[in-house]
Parts: sequence; C-alpha cells; structure tokens
Amino acid sequence: MLDQVSRSVPDRLMKIASTLAALLVLLVFLHLTTGLLMSGLERLSWSFIRLEPLHSGRQGGISFVLMATGAVLAICLLISVPVSFGCALWIQDRSRSQVSRGRKWLQRCLDLLAGLPSIVFGLFGMTLFCHQLRMGYSILAGGLTLACMILPLQVRLASDALERVPDEYLRGAAALGLSRVRTLWHIVLPTALPGLMAGLLLSLGRAASETAALLFTSGYVTRRPTSLLDSGRTLPVHIYDLAMNIPGGEASASASAVVLMACLLVINVAAMHLAGRWRQTVSGE
Repeated sequence: MLDQVSRSVPDRLMKIASTLAALLVLLVFLHLTTGLLMSGLERLSWSFIRLEPLHSGRQGGISFVLMATGAVLAICLLISVPVSFGCALWIQDRSRSQVSRGRKWLQRCLDLLAGLPSIVFGLFGMTLFCHQLRMGYSILAGGLTLACMILPLQVRLASDALERVPDEYLRGAAALGLSRVRTLWHIVLPTALPGLMAGLLLSLGRAASETAALLFTSGYVTRRPTSLLDSGRTLPVHIYDLAMNIPGGEASASASAVVLMACLLVINVAAMHLAGRWRQTVSGE
C-alpha cells in the first residue's frame, strides 16, 4: 500500500507540472494574439492589403510588400524542393540498401545546418549571392538564401516521410518487376505525398516568417519589384522596420503582423491536415 502511494505522488506531481506548463504556453499565446489583434485590427482593412506603402509604410498598404514576399518564397521553393527531395531519396536508398558512410556524414551536416542561427545564413547569402555573384540586394538573392536556410529542414522531413513508406510496398513492386522509376512514381510518391506536403508547408511557414536572413540580402525598399534583381521588402522585414525604425509605424506594424499570423495559421492548419492524412495512409486506416 505504501509503495503504491509513493509511486502515485511523483505521477501526480508530473501531471500537475505538465498541466501548468501547457497552461503557461496557452496564456502566452493568448496574450500575444490578443495584443496584436487589439492594436492591428483598427488599421487592417481591404485597402490596407491592396494599396502601396506610403510615407515609409506609416500610411497606405502592403501590396508591394506582399508581392516581394511571394516572389522570394517562390524562388525559395523552386530551388529547395527538388534538391531536398533528391537528397532525401538518396538518403533513404542508402539506408534501405546498405550502411553508407556518406549518408552518415550528410545527416550530420544537415543537423549542423539546421541548428545555425538564421543571421548566419544572412551573412552567407550577402557574401555569396549579393557580392561574389553580383546579384546585389535583390529578391533573387533573398530567395536563394532562404532556400539554403530551409533545405536541412526539408530534407529531414522528406526523409521521414519516405522512411515511413512500408517495406512491403517496395518488395511487392520488386516482385512485380517494376523499375525504380515506376516504383517511385506509382508507389512511393502517392504513399508519402501527404507527409511530403506537410513538411513542405512547415518549412514554408518558417521561410515566410524569416527576418534576419533577408535583412542582408533582399533589401528594404517598398517600391513595386519589376524583376528578380530588384530589391524588395518582405513582410517580416516590413514589420521589423515599422516597429523599430519608423516613428508612428506601430499601428501598421501590428496590422502587418496580423496578416502574417493569418498566413502562417493557414499554412500550419494545412500542414496538420496533410500530416493526418499521411498517418492514415501509412497505417492503412
């Protein structure tokens, strides 16, 4: 009886501590969201979305900022998606067939890159893309820098999605005499697609909220971008500049932050939905 009581006390303490931690996280989220909504909804309107920034962003809207943000993210995904998927395929092929020393070193490099602060990627992008490759402070340089930054996360998530494809599917495809390309196209991709899409959306959410890496690469200007070599201010950089450098820009910064939070909410909800479909597909439910 005493043993049961002594075992139940730590369990209850752990339950109380975990509950308090969950409540603390919820309170922080509610406080942050409520503060932004109260200060940002007064400024937020349809005209705020479609008008160009005026007076350094204090007035007008964020249409040009959204255009630059979309262009940077499009370049980022065009570069990072095929590279990360090919790298994940190579890692999974080595893990299923044999122990590869190159695979282990590649995974260690990915872990190291994933832990680097984003400002390090910003300095790298400024040195390589802006100066050495003479792209200047441009949308192209910002997109390439973001692609390098989210590449480790995408490779890890894609590898996890491919790893969860049941071996029975691959053995069945081999028994039917399917080639590696047909197995990949008709077996592996349909099974792992929800997980791949979830990883893509999660990495896109990180890229969409990045500030430090773009401060050194894409620039500050708020004019309409006409080419990929034009400088463009993304939404996180716009929020930072309004809040820190522009007197009287707090209201516009809060409204822009609400727009960014709404975009990230849509991305994360879509990622959660696709992750749920992925689990159902793998488990056969």
